[in-house]
Parts: sequence; structure tokens; C-alpha cells
Amino acid sequence: MDSQPSIWFREPDLDQVSETNAETMVDHLGIQFVEFGPDFTRATMPVDRRTVQPFGILHGGASAALAETVASYAGLLCIDQTKYVVAGIELNINHVRSERSGVVTARCHAVHLGRSTHIWSVRITNSADQLVAISRVTLAVLEKR
Repeated sequence: MDSQPSIWFREPDLDQVSETNAETMVDHLGIQFVEFGPDFTRATMPVDRRTVQPFGILHGGASAALAETVASYAGLLCIDQTKYVVAGIELNINHVRSERSGVVTARCHAVHLGRSTHIWSVRITNSADQLVAISRVTLAVLEKR
């Protein structure tokens, strides 16, 4: 973590994220969190048989799953999880460039952190740092029942 002030309620732990995601869709798609900064999350996803459409290019749904995954986890890190949960209520994504192989990287940062909603921006890039997709994810912050 940098010396910049952190937005996290609870400090991120890469090992814990991996354990939490075991045997979920996140695990199935090969999504791996690789970095937490003071105000961002970063995760990668392979472009392979699990994440491509029949034409051999990255499936838009896989990109959407990557975007919602990094935003949802970031939202969880910003709340007191003993009192609250987050749930995605809106996802918009624009697909800019197709990918046939390699790895894509999602970098997520907060646009708005309110008491009842969070808005996150997610940029998905390829290994040449070219924009593949851009997304906005809105999360509801809900009291635990």
C-alpha cells in the first residue's frame, strides 16, 4: 500500500480474496486479484476457452463479470461487513476492442462512496495497455438482516 490515504474500511488481503473466491464463478473464469492500492483494486482474467465466445473473441459477459467482481470486492472493503453488505444494482459496459488471447486486466476506482450507494469505474485493458472495455458499476449498501 502507498502512503496515500486509504479508502478501505478493512485492509485488503490478497490471500483471503483467493480463498473467498475458491470454487465460484470468479475461480472458474480464472479471475485473480493482483493488487490493492490505497484507492483501487486490480485483477486479471485470462482470455481462453473459459472466457471466449464461439467466434474465439473475449465474451462480453466475461468482461462484465470481471468488472462486477472487482467493483463488488472493492465495495466490500469500504464497508463495515459486520453491519452491511453490498449488492450490484446496475452494470454498464462498453466493449471497445476485441481480444483473442492473453490476459486482460481490470483496474477499479471509486467514483462515489455514499452511505447507500457506491459507484465504481472499471477500465479493462490488454497486455499492451490498450482499452478493451470500460464499465460503471453501481452497488447498493444494505444493512445486514
